[in-house]
Amino acid sequence: MKVEFKGSYPSIQTLPQADLPEFAFIGRSNVGKSSLINMLCNHKDLAKTSSKPGKTQHIVRFGVDNLWFLIDLPGYGYAKVSKESRKKFGEMIQDYLLERESLFCVFVLIDSRLEPQKIDLEFLEWLGECNIPFCIAFTKTDKLKPVELERNVENYKTELLKTWEFLPDIFITSAEKKLGKEDVLGFIQEVLKRSKANG
Repeated sequence: MKVEFKGSYPSIQTLPQADLPEFAFIGRSNVGKSSLINMLCNHKDLAKTSSKPGKTQHIVRFGVDNLWFLIDLPGYGYAKVSKESRKKFGEMIQDYLLERESLFCVFVLIDSRLEPQKIDLEFLEWLGECNIPFCIAFTKTDKLKPVELERNVENYKTELLKTWEFLPDIFITSAEKKLGKEDVLGFIQEVLKRSKANG
């Protein structure tokens, strides 16, 4: 797998037009997004990991095998940044998700250790209302016993099915154990194949 850093952009206006499909990764600050991206791409420090939430403040783009772009979006929710910056992240994320025609799918990362969080559920709801294709990747699953993990994932499904007719694709991942890598990359390959077939 060949992965290249293509640039970091403060707004969608500065982001170059994409000639390849884009797959975006987003989640609450401190969800383990950078670790997951590094695991998927076989790089230890491709995306900057930090114990301080809110490290990603731009739209960061990586080219993968000259076939697609991986987009690292700023986290939503808690981050030790000013209200002004948080508002700016919010607008940047919305602009990208709503206006980017080359966006094929959004991976929403959710911390598997937590009960369903209002902010995650609201974000998923908003994506659905805007008809933005997305799937869910549960992170940090190695920190739980299998029975706890199953319970927490089921809790999320139950919450989602209160307002959804069917569930999005769901991936169980762990950057630590390299879990879910084949599934996520396989899903992306499948989406690319389908889009080619549909012209």
